Amino acid sequence: MASQDRLNAVLARPDGAAVSSPRPAPLLQVDGLSVSYGPHEVVSNVGFELGRGRSLALIGESGSGKSTIARAVLRLLPGGGRAAGRVEFEGQDMLGLPERRFRPLRGRAIGFVPQDPANALNPVRTIGAQAMEAAALADEPNKIVRKALVLETFAEVGLDNPQRVYDSYPHQLSGGMLQRVLIGLAVLPRPLLLVADEPTSALDVTIQKRILDLLSRLQHELDISLLLITHDLAIAAERADSLVVLKGGVVQEAGDTAAVFSAPASAYAKKLHADVPALNPDRYHKLRDPGFRLLDADATTTPKIEVSGITKSFTVDGKVLTAVDDVSFTVQAGTTHALVGESGSGKTTTIRLLLGLDQPDIGHISIAGEKLTGRSQQSLRTVWRHLQLVYQNPFTSLDPTWKVEQLVREPLDRFDIGTRDERTARVREALDNVGLGEHLLSRKPQALSGGQRQRVAIARALVLKPDVIVLDEPTSALDVSVQADIVEVLLSLQASLGLTYVFVSHDLALVRQLAHTVSVMQRGRIVEQGRVKDIFDNPRQPYTVSLLESIPTGVAGIARAPHPQLRRIINQEKIA
Repeated sequence: MASQDRLNAVLARPDGAAVSSPRPAPLLQVDGLSVSYGPHEVVSNVGFELGRGRSLALIGESGSGKSTIARAVLRLLPGGGRAAGRVEFEGQDMLGLPERRFRPLRGRAIGFVPQDPANALNPVRTIGAQAMEAAALADEPNKIVRKALVLETFAEVGLDNPQRVYDSYPHQLSGGMLQRVLIGLAVLPRPLLLVADEPTSALDVTIQKRILDLLSRLQHELDISLLLITHDLAIAAERADSLVVLKGGVVQEAGDTAAVFSAPASAYAKKLHADVPALNPDRYHKLRDPGFRLLDADATTTPKIEVSGITKSFTVDGKVLTAVDDVSFTVQAGTTHALVGESGSGKTTTIRLLLGLDQPDIGHISIAGEKLTGRSQQSLRTVWRHLQLVYQNPFTSLDPTWKVEQLVREPLDRFDIGTRDERTARVREALDNVGLGEHLLSRKPQALSGGQRQRVAIARALVLKPDVIVLDEPTSALDVSVQADIVEVLLSLQASLGLTYVFVSHDLALVRQLAHTVSVMQRGRIVEQGRVKDIFDNPRQPYTVSLLESIPTGVAGIARAPHPQLRRIINQEKIA
């Protein structure tokens, strides 16, 4: 059995003594691996081993070296990268092999699932055309048989209509479907080792669970060894037999998953544990208390935001699609209201309506008693000064040719606020509010880390001193450690400045840490809403339960105990 691989079988000698059988050789063994770019060493003296049919997770924040190690194993380091040490696969040193001898192993014996399916697939070729290239690695000369293998593999990874997927272009499939395609193409040649580099970082929490369940199932059914790259300790603890914790290219600690997860020894591993939202739901309770007091103070107070019965439809290919259907919610001043749900649930359309970027077909929206619906773009300018947006991806929301000072100052220039000196002072104040120093003023976005970029985006929203900020998945592209820093910044600013947030997310664990109230959206409608604690502790809808059960908790194994409310909901539905 796989669970006994780590144990040495005890054999009886004729004389009655017991000896241990030889330990099976690992499939992958890394010893003293170092990776350099020119004089700069980014990975130093890393070592670990991965047995056949086992799983190992490399975890750490961006820049820790985990993806670099994976690419060194795959011999896919970018130009200028140089690896030293030993990387043995089935007892053979991979680093010393000529490229012509290693190339046949890549794809056949060692599969790779990249992080971003949108960039990994050619947008102008069908999925089928690209899949046939992967099928060629299975050494099947007959094209008809190869196509049958592709369709069979697509079905194996849970794609409902393999032929439609085969005929589609990448843009015609969802992110979860594209990731399943990549996993299918990676496992089609039946490799011995599968390297998965952050395979779910850009996916909804429910899709994330399905993809991770799929990887775990394929690993066990096909006896594939899995090298999982992730920044999330809870995901690693659920899915891997052993962990290697990295920081700055150096191993901080390594060992059996249960031991590292339950009692991390290094300060860095302890920090990773503390930064996982699902494991620390009340981490920011003191910063959120002012918002809860405002909710309790006076229920008759006029809401800061009032959304009433809004509906929005679009015509796509001659068919009417209702993206938002009779949505209503209110947000009290100084509190955070979250909109949660899977992709396609209507969250983004709702905030576009809230920002006045689109107009609802019916219904109305008011901010501080001022009606937004039915107004011209010009008349909305005065509203936008007090209503700002922080986008999901700081890599694309900031002009790469501008310096930080220009980026943060631009809203002041557009609204012609203050003198030149006053604008300079407000820019520095906004940066100080998000924990950035003046030394960054002359830098461009590419010279900043992901967390610094998102702080600049928040400073840009703050510089106008708005009353309301809409946060559209502001941390989904960030590591959990950086995410924790951003959340603390946001809540500290709310507590000190009395800001009102509308927070859009698919991550319910983060919502529990950050928000005061929540609306759960499914297919354009709100299925339930209320205070965060009430919804989390006593969900009424199966859809909400499914979101809650998708949150990684660090519990090893695929099967977990259901949410305590699930059986009650099922029983109620049977009675009805």
